[in-house]
Amino acid sequence: MKEVFRDKLCQIIALTKKDEGMELVQVAILVAIAIVIGLIFRTQIQAFVEDIFDTLSSGKFT
Repeated sequence: MKEVFRDKLCQIIALTKKDEGMELVQVAILVAIAIVIGLIFRTQIQAFVEDIFDTLSSGKFT
């Protein structure tokens, strides 16, 4: 009985030491940072995109 308990405890400890979930957390943090930066600079991004599309639609490739 003690061996079964020890084996289960070792399995639980091994699961907590795995870094499989860290990649997901890192990606989520990077996405959140990108969204926040997008919200902060929203007006500048919109103006930049509008300028690009205006230049493309007018045919003035400078």
